[in-house]
Parts: sequence; structure tokens; C-alpha cells
Amino acid sequence: MNGPRRIGQTVPEVAGKALGKRGLAFGSLINDWPSIVGHQLSLRTAPDKLSFPRGKREDAVLHIRAMGAIALELQHLEPQIVERINSFFGYRAVAKIKLIHAAPLTIQKPVVRPRDLTMDEELSVMTTAATVEDEELRATLERFGRSLLARPRPTPRRR
Repeated sequence: MNGPRRIGQTVPEVAGKALGKRGLAFGSLINDWPSIVGHQLSLRTAPDKLSFPRGKREDAVLHIRAMGAIALELQHLEPQIVERINSFFGYRAVAKIKLIHAAPLTIQKPVVRPRDLTMDEELSVMTTAATVEDEELRATLERFGRSLLARPRPTPRRR
């Protein structure tokens, strides 16, 4: 078929290749981890592997990466976390949790540094804010104006 395809047909194909044996269940667990365990816990933990018994798609062992004191907290919260995960999937997908003493893998976002303003831009900011009498407010407005002008601009797409 050479025409357009529904995205629902493509996602399993692409995600299946990206996740390998881990499958789509693991992908959705990774994506929704913060909503399953809560924001604070998701900052210090990460699902690492979902191991199902041979030939079954339920009662898996979820391996979670955690370090230090958070591992002890996870041990105490295991029943609640398992319940939340199973509620998320809608069936008894996970039976227990196994902790891995390792830092959660994080995706590093590239640091984008603001560019330097041109002399014309700097003059424009200063003259625009010059009429403000309150020194503190004027300085704040100037910083704000500089930050807006110094933001990296998106590069235009080539067609």
C-alpha cells in the first residue's frame, strides 16, 4: 500500500523496533512513569526492565533503578506502586518490584546559551525602559527585554 497509513498502524512497528523485546507495555510505562509514581519519585527513580514469566503477559517483575535512601522508600511503597501500575495497565501486569542500585538514566537536554545583543538591541532596550522612574522596576524591565531579545531564534526549515 503506497497511500497514507493510519498512525496507529505505524506506531507498533516503529516503537517495537526501538524497544526491542521490552515491547509497547514497557514504552508506555516509561512515558507515563511520572503520572504513575508521582513527580517527586519519578525524578529519583526509573523503570529499567519489565520481565514477564515465559509465555505470559502478566505477573511481571518490574526492575526499577534507584539509589540511596530512595531505595528504602521504594521498598515500603512497593504495594502501592504495584497497585498503581496495575491500575494503569488495567490488569495484573506487575506482581513485584526488584530494585537495581543505579542512578536513573536521564536524557540530557542540550544547553542553549543566549546570544549577545547587538548595540542597536541594547540601545532599544535601554531607551524603551528609560521613561520608568522606579530604578528597580526599570532594571527588571531591562533584564526582561534583554532576555527576550537574547533567546535563540528557531532556524527556518528548508523546503
